[in-house]
Amino acid sequence: MEEAIDEFIRYLSFVKEAKENSLVSYRRDLMRLLFFMRKESINSWSEVTEDQLYSYVRSMNEKLMADTTISRHISTIRSFWHFMVESGELENDITEGLKAPHIEKSLPKILTEREIAMLLEQPDINTPKGKRDKAMLELLFATGIRASEITRLRIDDIEFRLNCIDFKNFGQDRIVPFGQHARGAIMDYLKGGRLNLLGDTVDEGILFLSATGGKAMSRQGVWKMIKKYGKMAGIKADITPFSIRHTFASHMIENGADIQVVQEMLGHTDIASTQRYADNKHNYIREIYQRTQPR
Repeated sequence: MEEAIDEFIRYLSFVKEAKENSLVSYRRDLMRLLFFMRKESINSWSEVTEDQLYSYVRSMNEKLMADTTISRHISTIRSFWHFMVESGELENDITEGLKAPHIEKSLPKILTEREIAMLLEQPDINTPKGKRDKAMLELLFATGIRASEITRLRIDDIEFRLNCIDFKNFGQDRIVPFGQHARGAIMDYLKGGRLNLLGDTVDEGILFLSATGGKAMSRQGVWKMIKKYGKMAGIKADITPFSIRHTFASHMIENGADIQVVQEMLGHTDIASTQRYADNKHNYIREIYQRTQPR
């Protein structure tokens, strides 16, 4: 049985070119399965039944192993069985019925108002790039829009008279307002930064330009910019465009905004996506109560 594991690992290494740490993980998972099966007096992989695989998964649950760990084990078992069937060592794939546990996606940390202020102080607004970055950060915190949206914004998507973004050019019936801080930062960038970044290239109307070539910033560029300023501000949490979006939504709901209004601003088609932020607020309130209420 161990020889089959060795053959599978060689296949992953030479055919799939899996990384060393992945190979170590696969082997460890399969050796754990092998140890379990030997305790069941199984001497060949062909003797393993579907019920025994279910028993193995139950044993992991009984040991209170994390859902992510159990899911990884199940994925490993499926891959191994598929390899064994494809190579003719086994006749049937008995792993199709194995169900991985549902894993809730954890929401990122909500930034405090102090952390937001520290982050917004980092761009050097005496430079064209700093003016651009300041405007982007202010707009992200003011609107909660996605990185993929802010990189596609055009100047004519901004309604300065109403202080809002109109997403009609995105094919959406969606208006997202912003405040005076974001407006001021965008105006400062348009007056004293954007043309410098544009250089001699043809102006296609993109609002936020990259530092080279006068083209639109990439999503990766936005991620790197946010991470850089987070590090400069000394914020330990991993800051991403999504954590800014999460912070925006959470602060809106904490301050009494209607969940349907937040849904509209975030562009969620399903209110269940927005409901997570309300649930997060309720969990926070419950945690504070349990920590401070003696009875």
